Amino acid sequence: MLYRTLSDNEYADAAQRILYEDNHLLVVNKKVGEIVQADMTNDETLTDLYKSFIAMRDDKPGSVFLGVPHRLDRPVSGIVVLSKTSKALVRLNDMFRTGDIHKYYWALVCSAPPEARGRLSGHIYRNEAQNKSYMCRPGSLRKDAKFAELEYTLLYRTDRFWLLEVKLLTGRHHQIRCQLSDMGCVIRGDLKYGAPRSNPDGGISLHSRRINFIHPVRKTEMTIEAPLPDSWKNIIPPAI
Repeated sequence: MLYRTLSDNEYADAAQRILYEDNHLLVVNKKVGEIVQADMTNDETLTDLYKSFIAMRDDKPGSVFLGVPHRLDRPVSGIVVLSKTSKALVRLNDMFRTGDIHKYYWALVCSAPPEARGRLSGHIYRNEAQNKSYMCRPGSLRKDAKFAELEYTLLYRTDRFWLLEVKLLTGRHHQIRCQLSDMGCVIRGDLKYGAPRSNPDGGISLHSRRINFIHPVRKTEMTIEAPLPDSWKNIIPPAI
């Protein structure tokens, strides 16, 4: 298979965004606007970018295997785990499904949460036509709804925004965006869920910050953290 030749800047950027790599795993820091897997836009995927990168770096004459055990929404940044072997992919798929990979997100929201920490739970359903999720109201549980639960902690506040750390306990479509909005804490830039204005980069201020898991092959404990996007640096102090 032929892969495209990356420019010097593209190559350097892809290399700089690798958070962890071994023979089985490749963990990268996704940018706002990148897609993890192909969609109707036909834009280059994060997976294809790193296949091209590995083909160039390792001078591989054949195809490069990169499996995708999970995804991040296009306007979201942060950690994406890719598998470099089929063995790792099967095990990672299982781990994401059973919740054995613990995911922590940082969200900049436009209003104060009702408490400094809490747990949100309820049932969510997805409107495919709108590509949007909604909370079921009490007494109106739908057959297609799925249980969703997360925990949040207030980490910091500015004069305009509140920084929440969110631990996902389930993985549903747009779960964090939907549940925080329902709590009255719309994510900065998230027009779909009620933010007053968009972000300059077209994304939303939701970042997959940290993951913790047992390596699917080596069985060692892994904790990986992704640096915040540049667009957050004038809002959140480096010490946070």
